[in-house]
Amino acid sequence: MTKSRSRTGLDVFEQALQRLHELYAGGHTVVVAFSAGKDSGVCLELAIMAARMTNRLPVHVSMRDEEVMLPGTFEYAERVAARPEVDFRWCVANQPIVNVFNRRAPYWWVFDPELRPDQWVRQPPECATRIDALDITRIITRQTYPTAPGKDIYAVIGIRASESQNRRYSVFAAGGHLTKPNAMGTRNCRPIYDWQDADVWRAVRDNKWDFNQAYNTMIRFNIPLSKMRIAPPTLNSASVYLLEMARKAWPRWFDKVEDRLPGVKTISQFGARAVMPHRRIDETWHDTFMRECITEAPAPWIAERSTNVMRALLSLHGQHSTAPFPDVKPCYMCVGNMGAWRSLAMALYNGDPFALKTQGIGGNRAMEPEFFRHGAGSWGGHSPTWS
Repeated sequence: MTKSRSRTGLDVFEQALQRLHELYAGGHTVVVAFSAGKDSGVCLELAIMAARMTNRLPVHVSMRDEEVMLPGTFEYAERVAARPEVDFRWCVANQPIVNVFNRRAPYWWVFDPELRPDQWVRQPPECATRIDALDITRIITRQTYPTAPGKDIYAVIGIRASESQNRRYSVFAAGGHLTKPNAMGTRNCRPIYDWQDADVWRAVRDNKWDFNQAYNTMIRFNIPLSKMRIAPPTLNSASVYLLEMARKAWPRWFDKVEDRLPGVKTISQFGARAVMPHRRIDETWHDTFMRECITEAPAPWIAERSTNVMRALLSLHGQHSTAPFPDVKPCYMCVGNMGAWRSLAMALYNGDPFALKTQGIGGNRAMEPEFFRHGAGSWGGHSPTWS
C-alpha cells in the first residue's frame, strides 16, 4: 500500500495495524481518542480491524465535544457513533478553549452554561454525557474504562511526527509509539506516528473508509494537505486561513460563530494583522513593544506579562553582553529567537493566554481560566490540550 520506510519488511499501514493488534492481543484496554479529524479517523479504522482480528469488538471510542468545529465534523462523529463495531462515549465538559482573537477575555466555554442554549453555535446530541474535566487527559482513565489487573490502559491518538518538530521530539523522547503512563495512569499509543499525509489519504481511499467531509471543502478552496486541520478555529492566529475559507464556504455557520466568539468578525475583515502589533513608521521595534504591549496594551494582563518577560530578558542579556538588546535580529544567547524587541512584540501582543514562546521567562505561565471567570477553575499545573 505504501513504500517501506523501515527495515522491518512491513509498510507503514501493516506496522500501524500490528502495533494495535499487539495491544488487543495482550489483553490491554484500548480507547481511541477521537477528534473527527483524518488522523483519529484512520486510527479508529485500524483499531476496528485489530479488534476484529483478536475478537475484542466493540472498540471503545471517546470524544470531547468542542461545539465550534468546521461543518461536517460532528456529522461524521454521529455516523461513527452509530456503527455497531463502536462503543462511543460523547463527552461534554464545558471546558474553556483559547480564543486568541479576543485579548480581553482569551477563553470561551464550550456550551457555555452562562449563555442561553440558543446562543450556542449548535446543540450537543442527546447521547452526550456531561463530565467534569478541563484537561482532555483526564477523560480516558481506568475509572471510566475498567482495566484488568496487571494490564495497561491505552489512549490511541493520531499524532504524526511529520506534522511538527514538537511532535517529532515527543516520539523520540518516548522511544517509539508508546508512552509512559500519565498522571492518571493512562499510556498513549501513536500507531501512525511514522505516516505522511499521503499515507493517511491513501489508506482512506484504498479501504473506502468514511471521513470528515470538511476536508473535501478544504480541497475545493485549495487548502494544502499539510495545512488541513480539524480543531477549534480560535486556538492560534495561524488558523485565520481556515476562518477566511469558512466565511465563504459556510456563511450561515460563520455568522453564528461571529456572534458566539468575540474577535472572529474582526479577523474575517482584517486577517491575522488584527492580532499583530502595529509598528508606526517612525518607531523602532523597542518603541512598538513598549507602546503596544505595555503602555497601550489591549488588556492589563498582557501588560503585566510583557513587563515581567521584558525585565527577565534584559537581565539575562546584560549577563553576557554590553550591547543593547537587539531590535530585530535576535540575540541567540538569550532565549531562542525571543532575544529581540520585534520577536517579543509578536509573541506577547496577541491573545494567547499561554504565550508558549515565552513560557517560564520572568515567571510567565499559562493564564488560568479562573483569572477571567470566577469559579471556572484552573489547569491544576497540567498542560491544557485539545487533541
